[in-house]
Amino acid sequence: MKRISLILLTLLAISGNLFAQAGDTSVAMADKLREDGKIWVVVAVVAVIFAGIAINMLRIDSKLKKIEKELNIK
Repeated sequence: MKRISLILLTLLAISGNLFAQAGDTSVAMADKLREDGKIWVVVAVVAVIFAGIAINMLRIDSKLKKIEKELNIK
């Protein structure tokens, strides 16, 4: 019970700091990228990175399953 209350207290303290910045919602860099249409380049790069990570994880998983099958690990 003590640990749960400590975690909740920590989350409450962190959330207070997050709401402190809610007044200023415009980010100059993001606005400039949206105006120039370059935001889609950023989105595409992030999507390619995430796709690469996902493909890599699937390959590692298949290799691991193959090794487990060879060693009869369940």
